[in-house]
Amino acid sequence: MSISSVLSADAIDSAIKDCQAPDSFCAKKFFQLCGLSKKSPQDVKKIFAILDNDKDGFIEEAELKCFLQKFCPGARVLTDKETKAFMSVADDDNDGRVGAEEFQAMVLS
Repeated sequence: MSISSVLSADAIDSAIKDCQAPDSFCAKKFFQLCGLSKKSPQDVKKIFAILDNDKDGFIEEAELKCFLQKFCPGARVLTDKETKAFMSVADDDNDGRVGAEEFQAMVLS
């Protein structure tokens, strides 16, 4: 399964282009632009599974750094500031990682 089997290539392109500059990434805006926020909970969980590199059921800070590259291999890595901001928005239970339910809640809210 790939991200492009859930989201259109054009929408992914648009979302990636919007946050090319360092420290310009906003998770909510990214999810809206790529169309993920309009997808079903099942589709959001499919994307989560792709983002969860080590398949432990969580996205840790190291995995978040490469978040954009999962959508587009040539994309930049997130800055430390962006990674920490993403984590603070998504990590509801403050355990230092984002679970599938937390990810889904953030994307669909």
